[in-house]
Amino acid sequence: MALFTVFTPTYNRASTLHRVYDSLRAQTLRDFEWLIVDDGSSDNTSELVKGWQKQADFPIAYHYQTNRGKHIAFNRGVTLAQGELFLTLDSDDACVPTALERLVWHWRQIPDNIRARYSAVTALCVDPNGRPVGDRFPRDTIDSNTLEMRYRYKIRGEKWGFQRTDILRQFPFPEIAGLTHCPETVVWSAIGRRYLTRYVNEALRIYYPADSPEAQLSSIAPARLARAALLEHTAALNQELDWFRMDPGRFVRSAVHYVRFSLHAGIGPREQWRALHPAGARMLWLMAAIPGMLIYLRERNA
Repeated sequence: MALFTVFTPTYNRASTLHRVYDSLRAQTLRDFEWLIVDDGSSDNTSELVKGWQKQADFPIAYHYQTNRGKHIAFNRGVTLAQGELFLTLDSDDACVPTALERLVWHWRQIPDNIRARYSAVTALCVDPNGRPVGDRFPRDTIDSNTLEMRYRYKIRGEKWGFQRTDILRQFPFPEIAGLTHCPETVVWSAIGRRYLTRYVNEALRIYYPADSPEAQLSSIAPARLARAALLEHTAALNQELDWFRMDPGRFVRSAVHYVRFSLHAGIGPREQWRALHPAGARMLWLMAAIPGMLIYLRERNA
């Protein structure tokens, strides 16, 4: 078993995939495998990877699937992974040569007798010019979880790190017919409700904003993203209201988006109400019903 599985989901990214390969060739820690799940590429990704498999001094596993979405590729990667620690490096990004070495160093600083309570180490990102991407953490080393970072500390922007493979296998992305995108927060929040993460103010990933999947999603019509967005906002309203006092505005926005995307998905008011369980969530829904409907009507008629 390898220490790390470096996982790359890819779709028609032959022009940028070399960033991952070059980064892995340069790593100071060599105990890793590179696992690629190709989500239906029609470019020369397969041929490119075959060439690297012949020359690389580290194992490269390549698996092709028909186009079903990054979250399906991720689930398959977790199933196939041979590494103890699962590190996703997207097909358009890179990392510094000491990235794996530093991540495992931080992991091993967690005392042995409490490490089972932790799932991950998460670090910072910079752009290709070395400029920070996203907020720094409140301390250089802090043990917390996704929900506290989001609601108490209001940390925004790209971050990067690994998760324990055994824990990821307990929290797969939902595989719903017709859903080709699933917000990553659905899984990270579920893990955060049970496990801690060590957050470190050390920049280890090089993030290319113009090539990112997020940039591509921003151009997709809201109706096409409705089912995916609903997963995120329904989870926030049903499972995360304990954090309401830390960031009430975020929950109000979630309620508005819940109404907006429900309507785009063809889900009427009665079904929206029934899908929300806490009394607080239903109160927010009542407040958000008109704003959410107005945004929906504006987008539908655009």
